[in-house]
Formats: sequence, C-alpha cells, structure tokens
Amino acid sequence: MSKTVIATASAPAAIGPYSQAIKSGAHIFCSGQLGIDPATGELAVGVRAQAERSLLNMKAIAEAAGATLDSVVKTTIFLADMADFAVVNEVYGSFFKGEKPARSTIAVAGLPKGGLVEIEAILAL
Repeated sequence: MSKTVIATASAPAAIGPYSQAIKSGAHIFCSGQLGIDPATGELAVGVRAQAERSLLNMKAIAEAAGATLDSVVKTTIFLADMADFAVVNEVYGSFFKGEKPARSTIAVAGLPKGGLVEIEAILAL
C-alpha cells in the first residue's frame, strides 16, 4: 500500500522527525496537533485557545489532504491537566457537528513546548 506525506504551511511544521499527516489508502493519519499558531510558531495562551488552535491546525491538514473534519473517525486528546476536560470538550464539540468521531482523552505528564492540549486524528475518505 502506498503512503503520501501531507504537509501544509497553514499548520505548524513538525517539531521533530515526523510528518504533519500521512495518507495511506483510504485513511489519513494526522499527527498530534498542539495549539501552535503556524504564523508565529508560538503556543496560544490558555487551554481554550490552544484547543481551538489545535483543531484549526487539524482542519488545515485535513483540507490539504482533500478532506474535512467530517472525515474524522477517531481522535485522541492529550491533556496536561484533566481539570481542563470540560473546556476542551466544549471547544471540541464546536468543531464536530452531526456524527461525532470516536475519541479517547488521556492525561499526560507533559506535552512538547509546555502545551496544555494536543489532539491527533484518523480520517477515513
């Protein structure tokens, strides 16, 4: 099966040896997105703004692959503090209308660049 690297300047460049996303067959595997503004390279301030920016980055990557957030079938949310669950959940719900993707939410000891939230996704075409 072939794989294609997905990359867009509308989302932050990878900060390590990985791709923003990989398209393989009828699926797109989107790497975890922090709440980094692609124009400045800086984290948004606060968990609400970081969650929104993370999902905007994911949307940009999906669009670069010829998809939309409606194509998302599974997400994983990583939180630096589970106390932020309700806020992130509210932001997340504003991005996914209709049928919601399957999802896991995990509290972690830390995220790159001191991020408060990171979201990864699998999309089906």
